[in-house]
Amino acid sequence: MAFDPDLADRMEAQLVALDARPARRAMFGGVAFMVNGHMSYGTAREEMHVRVGADGYEEALSQPNARPMDMTGRVMKGWVTVDALADRDEVALASWAQRALAFVRTLPPKAS
Repeated sequence: MAFDPDLADRMEAQLVALDARPARRAMFGGVAFMVNGHMSYGTAREEMHVRVGADGYEEALSQPNARPMDMTGRVMKGWVTVDALADRDEVALASWAQRALAFVRTLPPKAS
């Protein structure tokens, strides 16, 4: 699976701008960004995958170009996939970064 390295760089920059100190990790044939040891969001197959948690799931699905995340034939609850066209806009990208962080920051940090 390929991923868009420019999109990955822009995603990482959004997390840095939010003072999240992300760690980049190769995952699912793409790249994921870890915050406090937890996956926040990432990109693979020219799509963006965003962790929003159970409470933010339905609202996230109501956003343009968002759909349930299904990478293995099974929907991953608390995660959404955002089609590539939507993630090119910096305002939308910032919004998805904020959603991911809003959930991940509720989790206790994992030991490194």
